[in-house]
Amino acid sequence: MYQTIIVGGGPSGLMAAAAASKSSDSVLLIEKKKGLGRKLKISGGGRCNVTNRLPYDEIIKNIPGNGKFLYSPFSVFDNESIIHFFESRGVSLKEEDHGRMFPVSNKAQDVVDALIKTLQQNNVEVKEEATVTSITYTENQTFHVLLNDQQSFESQSLVIATGGTSVPQTGSTGDGYKFAEQLGHSITELFPTEVPITSAEPFIKNKRLKGLSLKDVALSVLKKNGKTRITHQMDMLFTHFGVSGPAALRCSQFVYKEQKNQKQQEIQMQIDAFPELTKNELELKIRSLLENTPDKYIKNSLHGLIEERYLLFIIEQSDIADDLTAHHISNVQINNIVTLLKGFTFYVNGTLSIEKAFVTGGGVSLKELQPKTMMSKIIPGLFLCGEVLDIHGYTGGYNITSALVTGHVAGSNASEFALTTQST
Repeated sequence: MYQTIIVGGGPSGLMAAAAASKSSDSVLLIEKKKGLGRKLKISGGGRCNVTNRLPYDEIIKNIPGNGKFLYSPFSVFDNESIIHFFESRGVSLKEEDHGRMFPVSNKAQDVVDALIKTLQQNNVEVKEEATVTSITYTENQTFHVLLNDQQSFESQSLVIATGGTSVPQTGSTGDGYKFAEQLGHSITELFPTEVPITSAEPFIKNKRLKGLSLKDVALSVLKKNGKTRITHQMDMLFTHFGVSGPAALRCSQFVYKEQKNQKQQEIQMQIDAFPELTKNELELKIRSLLENTPDKYIKNSLHGLIEERYLLFIIEQSDIADDLTAHHISNVQINNIVTLLKGFTFYVNGTLSIEKAFVTGGGVSLKELQPKTMMSKIIPGLFLCGEVLDIHGYTGGYNITSALVTGHVAGSNASEFALTTQST
């Protein structure tokens, strides 16, 4: 009989085990794969964006999937607590753009090692390559955990920290949803977020722009009435199947949501290649370039305005002949170029699959949890944390922050629950 069993050895499970073992030496961590913290190791391109130092409100803004739920857990353990946790264990952190925190060493392994070392010091028992097949709540108000090799364990409190269904090679294959459902919880619809977007537009199909990266553009998802649903100003990339890069990843969940709202497959997106300039300012800039080189072809007059391949594509979309010179361009044609550079609109038809996503949208319904403790409102002693919950953020340290914060709160309260149960 253990005081606490934690299922899942990812970011939230490791933090839950570290927190639970602070006041208990009867903690068991079960991990399906060989090796702990697999998702941490590959996060931030192998550097591990361990948290974000922005103020609470900014962090919540960057967690569009139920971020407000985190205000309560933050009052117990927050981003500064995460920074202190790692720095007090010898992992120095540094702040980069937009508040992102990384190990000074640039090694994700250092973050994983700090967590594993904490578990070792706190005598956490770890079982790797152990697949949980079922979790039941017994008549004695304990949890019975059965493994695929028929081994079974019992505990007074239990933490489900199994992750979502994205990046399945790390072990996140959606097991936690099944366990949560078996224990009476409801799961909101799962969908991919932070994932590349697909399109069947001719310019995508013929790979006209494949591999082209546009810097600091404003990419928008449009509603049915043509108004903007969301805009993200970042870099983007054209691929052989659609669009990717930071701006596209951030827009992806809104493509999914608009498809549901509009009840149609194709959704419009728009690129403003000059978000810092008004239409008038861009027009003046273009007219100046054309007037300075009246005898050159349009593409040569405007050379350097933006990436060459995109410029040629926009000129073509404006129905301007290759051999037209700046001297002969009409006001309508100039207006066409400006309009397209400020708002090139194209259709997209979805995203890549949830397995290809960085983050899973949807999960265990938050209405069924106590936000201060992460304990189930349905079964006392059951705690849930991390990506198995219906919380999802953008990349930039936000999802890991959510995982570590909810993991810590779940682990420490699971341990407290078990100790209180024992003493009564």
